[in-house]
Amino acid sequence: MILITGASGNLGSAVVAQLLKTLSPEDFVTTSSNAAGVEKLKAKGLQSRLANFSDPITLNEAFKGIDKLLLISTMDQNRYEQHKNVVDAAKKQGVKQIIYTGLAIKDIHTSAVQDLMISHFQTEDYIKESGLTYTILRNTMYADALTQILGSNALHQDINLPGGTGKVPYALRREIGEATANLLLQDGHENNTYNITGSNSLGYTELAAALSHLTRDTIKYNDISEDDLKAFLKQIGFADFAIYLHSGTIHDIKMAQYEIESHTMETLLGRPTASIEDIIKELFKN
Repeated sequence: MILITGASGNLGSAVVAQLLKTLSPEDFVTTSSNAAGVEKLKAKGLQSRLANFSDPITLNEAFKGIDKLLLISTMDQNRYEQHKNVVDAAKKQGVKQIIYTGLAIKDIHTSAVQDLMISHFQTEDYIKESGLTYTILRNTMYADALTQILGSNALHQDINLPGGTGKVPYALRREIGEATANLLLQDGHENNTYNITGSNSLGYTELAAALSHLTRDTIKYNDISEDDLKAFLKQIGFADFAIYLHSGTIHDIKMAQYEIESHTMETLLGRPTASIEDIIKELFKN
């Protein structure tokens, strides 16, 4: 029996959609952190249980009879403590394997957002120390995040960011969900750590060219300073934390933190990931 945490979220929904191509709803369990989410999942014909990561009692109930557990990482500020609760409950309930979605980055200790993201690697260590059989999926940056990074007006303006020549092997969230579901249905991934990345690494110059091709207009990439970006974000009303996260992520891109090459995702999908042209069309051509 497979269990998917966060099944009503974007990645969880993509995993569930792929599982339903092979399994019936009776063959796996979904969870949500609140009762309303559980009811929404049940309304779709899915098995669903309450699993609040901050409430170990709900986790112990939710994980009964589960063999494989997909722990989709949370965005909570207490992420590591929440994940520890999940791992502890999984071990207590005899879960045979835990699959964790982490972060594909070269060196978390030199990341500009280390304090936010190091919890992914603390979780990895805790899972390994627990003695549970594990599979770690270090996910690349979602291509879907480009709608936020480039802005809602990306089809009509230049890209003004301090990203230098850094590149990212972006992958669409739905394809990462598909690859994850395929892995859940396979054996042979026990106690492995994989980088889950797109087939092509893209910089802002390549993205500007793709946007130009789509719009048949000229969209340029201007490598501005980090101070200019922060000033612009403050001007348009970003909170301090959002400025820190946004500018820090762009800094990591500039420093080549995301430039990781792996073919694991291609293998799991049985094909290359979406091309830059297809990504741009899907995200920006509504």
